[in-house]
Amino acid sequence: METNKPATVKARYFEAVGRRKTSIARVRLFKAKSDHFDIEVNGKPYSAYFHTAGEKKIAEEALALMKLEGDYKAVAKLKGGGIHSQAEALRHGISRALLKVDLEHRKTLKQAGFLTRDPRAKERRKFGLKKARKAPQWAKR
Repeated sequence: METNKPATVKARYFEAVGRRKTSIARVRLFKAKSDHFDIEVNGKPYSAYFHTAGEKKIAEEALALMKLEGDYKAVAKLKGGGIHSQAEALRHGISRALLKVDLEHRKTLKQAGFLTRDPRAKERRKFGLKKARKAPQWAKR
């Protein structure tokens, strides 16, 4: 049995993935009107998930930059990495989702650096070394 959906189905949400180090954020943006930031992270409000003011600021930065604080509700699933890295992955995911809402946001978000995936990660350990680059102590005599 084949069911054909109409081609003009309106999207209920805009979805994107944000990454930073080993953190991954799956973000869904819903159109919603409210007077404050409405970001839900792993089933909790973002203010309860992120403890420091800096992490909360990073999480809401993309929506604040575009002045869309009350226009969208973000629901995110975060995993991996540390709490700061997760906040930056969330910002990356929200920024990518905003591009799907309106391509006009691209220039502003790109200038702020929110669309660039930060490639820095921990370097792997090499054999014969104690860490990625630290060699064991060596004595000539």
